[in-house]
Amino acid sequence: MNTDTKSTAELDAIAVKAAAKEYATGNRLPMGQKIAYGIGQLGNSMFPAALGVFMVVLVQGLGMPPVLWGIVFFLPRVWDAIIDPIMGFITDNYRSRWGRRKPFILFGAVMSGVSFVAMWQLHPENGVMYNFWYFTVLSLVFYTGLTIFGAPYVAMGYEMSTDFHERTRLMAVSQWIGQWAWVICPWFWVLIYDPKLFPAPDAAARSLALWVGLGCMVFALVPGLFVDSPSSLDDPSLKKLDRANFKENIGNLLQGFKDSFANKPFRKLCMATFLVFNTFNCIAAFSFFIIVHHMFHGDPGAAGKWPAWNGSIGALCTCFLVIPAITMLSRKIGKKNSFIISQAISIIGYGLFWWCFIPGKPALMFIPLPFFAFGIGGLFTLMMSMTADVCDLDELNTGARREGTFGAIYWWMVKFGLAFAGLFSGVVMNLVHFDANASVQAPGAITGIRIAYTVLPILGTLLAIAIMWNYDLSEEKSKEVRMKIEERRRLATAKA
Repeated sequence: MNTDTKSTAELDAIAVKAAAKEYATGNRLPMGQKIAYGIGQLGNSMFPAALGVFMVVLVQGLGMPPVLWGIVFFLPRVWDAIIDPIMGFITDNYRSRWGRRKPFILFGAVMSGVSFVAMWQLHPENGVMYNFWYFTVLSLVFYTGLTIFGAPYVAMGYEMSTDFHERTRLMAVSQWIGQWAWVICPWFWVLIYDPKLFPAPDAAARSLALWVGLGCMVFALVPGLFVDSPSSLDDPSLKKLDRANFKENIGNLLQGFKDSFANKPFRKLCMATFLVFNTFNCIAAFSFFIIVHHMFHGDPGAAGKWPAWNGSIGALCTCFLVIPAITMLSRKIGKKNSFIISQAISIIGYGLFWWCFIPGKPALMFIPLPFFAFGIGGLFTLMMSMTADVCDLDELNTGARREGTFGAIYWWMVKFGLAFAGLFSGVVMNLVHFDANASVQAPGAITGIRIAYTVLPILGTLLAIAIMWNYDLSEEKSKEVRMKIEERRRLATAKA
């Protein structure tokens, strides 16, 4: 009797393992699905990449003071961060024949594309304060559309596969395609400041915004049209999104926050991303200022294509060096160790920038780029995959699939940090007395900008490495979690 019981238990364990393996391998994705999802990332990346260039026009073309420049960075991103978790909850529980994500992806793509075009129709003769309020209000509309698109888009990627390494491969394809935004967008600097093409930077921004906004809209529509998504009409696990259940849903939303932040691996991912990405973004716009004002003595015309080459070469390093290396490395030594190594390499790049921004020798600034690219390039390839693993752990602990909530909270941390990064950029420029419109800078202004450019991201990266050092959701543990989920589903199906 005992022998039979033991034999049955062993057979059950073997069956569970086989089912888990079959489920995982059954979630290997066709390359067409990966590419369709990745094209959405091109739109998702093109918007912030273009904004990073266009925002310089507010200071260097429309004369907006640094403090106001920091505020227009700050306010819309705070709004974006507030509505992100709400959108995540909605898209986790939306019932439609096209699935939980697609309707929002399609609507958000159109809304963000059209509003991007509108918010850059700025004219200097309207005055600084009018342009400030016009831009701020339309930025709120734009970021609302971007959230309606972005929260379900990110969640769609998390749920496309349950295979531990397939998730990394999906995110690698997505990030590879998305990186081309950072190859293309630096050349907007060349176009904006070419007097043969446009009479002034503000005129360039008005014209280019049309092409960028509509182009990004088309890219963002692709996953909503072509990525497979099962119907959610009859899913009994979803909450009812109606007025009668409003109070209950507020409680569910808050519970989702509580459960997410109680998830220790997820907290580490959020904190590490916050530090790496947002200390980088605090100084991102400074590369243009350093090249123009330090290396070319404040003359954008003399700087010519060097700022564009700086951005494009860095992005190409990410495409052809970082993403393939990280994808291969993560299979051999795990995602956590790959993160630590990639961030350590990026510190070398940040340090080299101090010695490679030299007036009269602009080509030297390319030396740090292969090292520097490992920072952001490795970050999202790994973190997006690791967040999908965390969603499995959450399902095991709570019984709910909440990719939208986790994705929204993760990007809430990113966006909330971006808001402060933008505000802090203005504060740094103010503290060092840097004036982007001055031909001659105050003593120490350029040095202050250069110190911030090197020191801030190094500090953020070191803190992120310390946080991730004891991250413990390994491949073995993730597979164990996956097996337990499949066993629970098997038992539930058997009872039904």
